[in-house]
Amino acid sequence: MIAVILDIVGSRSLDDRSDAQHALDDAIARVEADRPLAASPLRPTVGDEQQGLYPTLETALAALTLLRLALPEGIDCRFGVGIGPVEEIPTAAGGLPEGPGWWAARAAIEHTHALQRRTVPGARTWVIAHEAEPEATHLLARQANIALLTRDQLITDMSPRTRRLTYGRHLGVMQRELAAAEGVTQPAVSQALASSGAGAVLEGLRLLLA
Repeated sequence: MIAVILDIVGSRSLDDRSDAQHALDDAIARVEADRPLAASPLRPTVGDEQQGLYPTLETALAALTLLRLALPEGIDCRFGVGIGPVEEIPTAAGGLPEGPGWWAARAAIEHTHALQRRTVPGARTWVIAHEAEPEATHLLARQANIALLTRDQLITDMSPRTRRLTYGRHLGVMQRELAAAEGVTQPAVSQALASSGAGAVLEGLRLLLA
């Protein structure tokens, strides 16, 4: 299992924190309906955090890519992805997530936050394998992070409309249909996709889900 922790970027500065949470929940539900990839979908925990589980690193990264594309204007999230064993400790209030995978996810989201504040403002996602994992797994995490730095920058630089268009193209919606929904011309859709790096994001999604 792959553990994922999400938090909302700049949650304290949002005009309406409650509305933002509802919008995030709606985006998560949309992605899960369109591409049901989670073993345990992202759900609120404490503060502005959500936690979820995915069966593989590929499904986790694909789902988080789609979520970034689906987020409404004004709301952004960062993600920590942890590789390692996970378990759930029963409590009176429900299961309490525990284990090396969650510890790795916590370290990963803290690293994402540090990158975003310092050297890579467009960073939103990081993967960490727990120290007990084999070297091959650590190599996999490093390789994923190389790709994520570029993917996240592309999505961060997209306009809200281009993110919607990219999401729609992943689902197979034709450009003329997207143009009609956005109230623009088909050539405008084509230009937005071509100039934003959407093709690279879409190809990455295809490879993750192959």
